[in-house]
Amino acid sequence: MLSDAVDRSISAIDFRPLAGKKVYLDTTYLAAVKGILFVNSDYIISSLRQQIIAAGCLLEEDRKTAELIIEARVGTLGADGYQVSYGIPASNALSTAASLVAEAPPVPTIPEISFARRESNEASAKIAVFAYDRETRKAVWQSGISRSESDSRDTWVLGVGPFESGTVRESTRLAGRDLPSSHKEDHSHSSGASPLRPPVDLNAQTRFEDGYPIVPGAPPQPDLMNESSEAVVLDASQGGELKTVSFEEAAKHADTPSGEAAKKPAGKPAEAKKPAKK
Repeated sequence: MLSDAVDRSISAIDFRPLAGKKVYLDTTYLAAVKGILFVNSDYIISSLRQQIIAAGCLLEEDRKTAELIIEARVGTLGADGYQVSYGIPASNALSTAASLVAEAPPVPTIPEISFARRESNEASAKIAVFAYDRETRKAVWQSGISRSESDSRDTWVLGVGPFESGTVRESTRLAGRDLPSSHKEDHSHSSGASPLRPPVDLNAQTRFEDGYPIVPGAPPQPDLMNESSEAVVLDASQGGELKTVSFEEAAKHADTPSGEAAKKPAGKPAEAKKPAKK
């Protein structure tokens, strides 16, 4: 389940904004933890490398030859479980009490008598990645925090089971056979609106240009730019492509609905044609 949670978390990270760039994966903050049945950092690093390469990035083994440095961290990686019984649980209270009485016959432990029972195991992972320019140290991109959960459930009803289900299985099974199920997972999530200027929301995917985040429809900030500087805007007339313009043009660009500052000159009204004489 831990590896399934890691796979789900990393698969949700989109490295395509860095496609075509020479990148180096910095694994300094992915510490190795040795333990039985525990996903080690090597698996996480290999999964990140696979996702980076699949997005079209050029993965470099030497930090000095890379254009961008990608740094990853793991905030959560753990598993937990619980059991729920509907009925009488197993008990050895009578056996313990009988042992305190001299010459009392031994009393067996009362077994579990339940109508239904469920065993559930859960695992969760939280991974985040960001990238910056190796030479200038300016921010280039960040993935936002990617959270995922994985679970496995075993259920017994009137002694029949286990009915195996959970995210680690494609469908509910009984005795190794798949059962029809109408369970549908909802992976959709809502995210808040991105801020106009830094600080940038850590949970939102953000692109940067010269260290500044690109926010659609937001004019450049006058406290960070002057009139002679350049700004990056989204040109709606060109299919949402990035466009570098001056500060004044960017302000006009934000005021116009189409993203174009220039206005077309008003045309002369058409003259009415006189009817031809017969």
